Amino acid sequence: MTLTFRLDPEIDPALRDGVLALWVDVSNADGAVGFVPPVTVDDIRPEWLKRLAQLSKGETRLLVGYDEDGAVAATAFLAYNTHRLMTHWIWLYVVMVHPKHQGKGYGRDLMAAAADAARGLDGIEAIRLTCRGGTGVDRFYESCGYKEVGRVPGAIRVAPGDDRDDITMLLPLG
Repeated sequence: MTLTFRLDPEIDPALRDGVLALWVDVSNADGAVGFVPPVTVDDIRPEWLKRLAQLSKGETRLLVGYDEDGAVAATAFLAYNTHRLMTHWIWLYVVMVHPKHQGKGYGRDLMAAAADAARGLDGIEAIRLTCRGGTGVDRFYESCGYKEVGRVPGAIRVAPGDDRDDITMLLPLG
């Protein structure tokens, strides 16, 4: 089985609920996607609404991976730069694969689909992302072709006494 990826799917109630549920499940499985468990849909919803506003303004694109049942199984947000000197690369945010699908290669499929989507965007030459140190996800991104290009020690405070590095990674698309 593989996921079916769609860039900019219609935002309907099923997609909204699917993304919110995915975000909650990934967060509660200790996924480093902007929250610390435990979280609920009500905790995630304000961030989802911010992303929806960015989508509606054309500042961000949404990539969704659907499983064989049509359920939201993976997502990533591709965000354009608004600074005139940085419009040749995009940010990749909130990269998620549902915990029940991990270990099936879907993360690699999602990263490949994100790179393919970025290559289809006019003038985009690279993807940047940040990740939380101490999770091992930086090794996963490296295995997908990303290179660490920066690190801010202790920039992310997960809890009192638990500071993590903020790691910046880059994937040239050329």
